[in-house]
Amino acid sequence: MHTDPITPPPAKRRGQRGPREQMADALRALADGKGRITRHSEKSWASITFAGARHRLEIVFEGEDAVEAGECFIAFLPEHEFAIRGQLVADAAVVEASSTTQPPKLSVTCEVLLLEES
Repeated sequence: MHTDPITPPPAKRRGQRGPREQMADALRALADGKGRITRHSEKSWASITFAGARHRLEIVFEGEDAVEAGECFIAFLPEHEFAIRGQLVADAAVVEASSTTQPPKLSVTCEVLLLEES
């Protein structure tokens, strides 16, 4: 009698990143690598037809070049096309921004609504 060994389900690959990490990576890229995420909170969100999470992030830009990148980040975030596996970005907006000139620093708080793709 021949029996085939049971093949275990494939394990999650080490280093595989979920939607939260992918979104944070996408925001860092939009910030040209010059913004540092200092806070990231997530709250479940659902409607009759969709489920997902609302993310709130604080990103700090320090130095003249970084502040300039932060200003571009503010301008481009609402229309940015995200590519996050299994997710749709339903909304992305800057909800607060504050800056200082000496030293040059810009703090940006943004919210991103991620919805699970059906």
